[in-house]
Amino acid sequence: MKKTSLIGGIKENFPSGLVVFLVALPLCLGIALASGAPPLSGIIAGVIGGIVVGSLSNSNISVSGPAAGLTAIVLTAITDLGAFDIFLCAGIIAGALQLILGFIKAGSISNYFPNNVIEGMLAAIGIIIILKQIPHALGFDKDYEGHESIFDNGLNFGYFTELSGAIHPGAVVVTLVSVAILIAWDRIYVLRRMKMLPGALVAVAAGIALNQIFRMTGSSLAIQPQHLVSLPVPKSLDDFKNLITLPNINGFTNPKVWIAGATIAIVASIETLLCIEASDRLDQQRRITDTNLELKAQGIGNLISSFIGGLPMTSVVVRSSANANAGATSKMSAIIHGVLLLICVLSIPVILNLIPLATLAAVLILVGYKLAKPATFRHFWHLGKFQFIPFVATVAAVVATDLLKGVGIGLAISVFYILQGNMKRAYYLSREKLSTAGGIVIKLAEEVSFLNKAAIKKTLKNIKPNSTVTIDARGTSYIATDVLEMIQDFANIRAKEEDINVELLGFKTSYRDYETDEDSHIIVTHTKAM
Repeated sequence: MKKTSLIGGIKENFPSGLVVFLVALPLCLGIALASGAPPLSGIIAGVIGGIVVGSLSNSNISVSGPAAGLTAIVLTAITDLGAFDIFLCAGIIAGALQLILGFIKAGSISNYFPNNVIEGMLAAIGIIIILKQIPHALGFDKDYEGHESIFDNGLNFGYFTELSGAIHPGAVVVTLVSVAILIAWDRIYVLRRMKMLPGALVAVAAGIALNQIFRMTGSSLAIQPQHLVSLPVPKSLDDFKNLITLPNINGFTNPKVWIAGATIAIVASIETLLCIEASDRLDQQRRITDTNLELKAQGIGNLISSFIGGLPMTSVVVRSSANANAGATSKMSAIIHGVLLLICVLSIPVILNLIPLATLAAVLILVGYKLAKPATFRHFWHLGKFQFIPFVATVAAVVATDLLKGVGIGLAISVFYILQGNMKRAYYLSREKLSTAGGIVIKLAEEVSFLNKAAIKKTLKNIKPNSTVTIDARGTSYIATDVLEMIQDFANIRAKEEDINVELLGFKTSYRDYETDEDSHIIVTHTKAM
């Protein structure tokens, strides 16, 4: 029975695993180059992220691998430490720390990421993907794949200003053909039913075939090697051994290595938790991932990757989004992508080096569009400003800075609106204007915290002398002590001085641990009958 289930899972998820493999291949190489690391280190991290983390994690959608969000940290660390083999010790430390974070259940912080911030992060990643892939789609490959920073030096869209004079016609043709194939595969019913033949693979095959035709005919449209995938091609076993770097254990005596390891562990864990929340949102079945188990899986993955010369990894939004869009139904898809990376890099690097970056850019541009489609913006607009403003602020901040800073800004704005909303929703007034209200009923919410003190204080302050006020706490299970004392002072002191008729309903002498005390009495000592 298990065997049948395994075979069914492989068959169902092979197309999505293949798509993720095609997306991950250039990203693994590009992130390694952008990090100042050997090219194969990115592939090793991709293989471990797929096979090891994919097997240990219980996330059905997320895919792990080298992350663009770590490139700046890794590049700085390698430069400061002076050697990649010393840096690998930092990766081992990061993996061990992530394991500890998993065991102490630090993954629970992901429960406090609001949906509008997570959706804003996804939309921002989609916009970044599109912006960064447009040059590759036009044949201008000056920047590394996987480098997701838009504003590199102030207001600078990378190399976009140079783009107009460097467009390659052949790359444009390959991009347009690839986009046409991908759109047709999604919309034409007959093609959509060919589940075992994903549109991304057909687009890649078409891109290779077109470029080979251009080259054989001597056309000026032929795409040059610098615009193709560039994998190292070992000619012998010794060449292959030389491509792999093992950690230098002397690095553990360097305090800088420990600082780099702790930094990587913290940043990688936060990015992973953000991606897990996003992946669960992308899952059509809305399954929930055990985030503490995910941190343990990431820790083991980083330990193994660093021991055999790989980059540190996280769960990655771009790969996970491509996985979800390709129809993945289980973590088998992530495992398949890792196996394909391993097999293809070892056996057919020459064939992989024929793939134009333009055709892979087409795949990523459509992934980006699905993440940042206008319907998502309309959805949050209709939910109101409390949802829309944090969402769009997160989008703008992630695009303008980076993932962690952008999400931090989005969280801060979201918390501001949450606090503002709590302060406004602490009670219900039976009249809209206190100045014209003859009799006022203030019905307190189920929970009234110190955050609500300012709003209630302002309302009580604006009540005019000789008014009649009823404060109803019969449906309230908890009131903060400072709010309770403020209401008591109002009822016992100010109401007496200003001849305000006060009736308090349902108040208790204390509210311990959010539980009501049935034997306690209302707090007021001075009331006037209504």
